[in-house]
This record gives sequence, C-alpha cells and structure tokens, in this order.
Amino acid sequence: MTYFLIELGRRSLNFLSLLGGLSNLIAQTVYWTFKPPFRRHRIFEQAKKAGYDSLPIVSLVALFIGFIFALQTAYFMQRIGSEIYIASMVALSIVRELGPVITALVVAGRVGAAIAAELGSMQVTEQIDALETFATNPIQYLVVPRFLALSIVLPILTLYANLIGILGSYFICVYKIGISSSMYIKITFDALLYKDLFTGLAKTVFFGMIIAFVSCYEGFNVEGGAEGVGKATMRAVVSAFILIIMADCLFTAIFYFIFP
Repeated sequence: MTYFLIELGRRSLNFLSLLGGLSNLIAQTVYWTFKPPFRRHRIFEQAKKAGYDSLPIVSLVALFIGFIFALQTAYFMQRIGSEIYIASMVALSIVRELGPVITALVVAGRVGAAIAAELGSMQVTEQIDALETFATNPIQYLVVPRFLALSIVLPILTLYANLIGILGSYFICVYKIGISSSMYIKITFDALLYKDLFTGLAKTVFFGMIIAFVSCYEGFNVEGGAEGVGKATMRAVVSAFILIIMADCLFTAIFYFIFP
C-alpha cells in the first residue's frame, strides 16, 4: 500500500510537471510565431513529413475502420431489419469521433515519435545549444514550424480519413449487404450536418497542437544519452495519446451537451 501511494504521488508530480513545462513551451511558441524571420520553407518541410508522408498509413487505417465498423453495425442491424441505417450510423461515428481521434493517434504515433526522437538526439549531441550560440532561438527554429505544420495538416488528413472510412463502409454495405449505391450515398449525406463535420475538424487543430507541443517538450528535456532518447520518445507518444483522449472528451461535452 505504501509503495502504491508513493508511485501514485510520483506519477502525479510528473504529470503536473509535464503540464507546467507544456504551458511554458506554449507561451514561448505563441510569442515566437509572430516574430520574424518567418521560415516558410521549414513549415512546408514539416507539413510534408506530417501530412503527405502519413497518407499511406492513414489510408490503410481509415479504410479498415470503415470495413470493421460497417460489419459490426450490420451484425446488429440485420437482426432488427434496419440495415438501411448502417450508412448514417457509420458516417456520423466516423465524422464526429473515429476519424478525428484515430487520425490524431496515428499521427501521434508516427510523427510525434519522430519529432521527439529527432529533437532528443539534437539535445544529446548539443546541437540545440549550438543554435543558441549562433543567435538562433531553438523555439522559433524547431518548435514553431512543427506547431504550425501539424495544426494545419491534421484537419486535412482527418477530412481525407473521413472520406476513406466512409468509402470502406460503402464497399461493405453495397457489395456485401446489398444496399443500393444511390441509397447509401443519399442516407449518408442526409444524416450529416455541417456541425458534425466542422466540430470534428475543429478538434483536430487542437490535437495537432497537442502532438507538436508534447513531442517537442519531451525532445527538449532528454537526459541520459541514447537510452534517454528512447524513454522520451515513449513518454511523448503515451502523453500525447492521453491528452488527445482527454481533449476529445472535453470537446464532445462542449459541442454536444453544453452548447448543443
């Protein structure tokens, strides 16, 4: 029992330390975002790494999410003779929750880990100190481009994932269950509202910020050489996952219960 309380206290203090460090990093990033020089080429470079290079894995995951969710929904709907409503259920679930959250988690696992490992390696080899020696602010040079790139790219990736997920459901419903193509498309668009689309995309802007800030924070605070880089990468991914799920819960409550 004593060990459990000690471990709980240690983890609570680590989490509070993470929140404090993130708050400081966020404040500095916002400040340096509006200070020249504006390195657009670095933003485009990071956007390519986070967006274009993530398309294959996002496509694969979104397609199979559409397959699986349509099959699981069909199992129940066929028992009550309501197969026609599969399209609307899948579309709403993907656009509101599954698309934004799954895309954010995939990007956090792929891009967030890469950012933490890259910055961690720079920290261990003192390249970040070298930037300061050359009068280059590390926050402006390293964090701001990643912050802007992920904030812009993640909503675009989510919109793409939504389309791929609905396409996967379309294949199952049309070619497996027997719903006509025109009927599936009509029910899908009838069920979706602009609010469903925009609330899902709005969340992903904040998810992108979470991934960028958590990964950069862990990368900047690496200690202990190569082993420390590995631990920081693991912490970055786990922390990003937890904060994304917490943020999604908060936004869902705000968008659909507090301000419906």
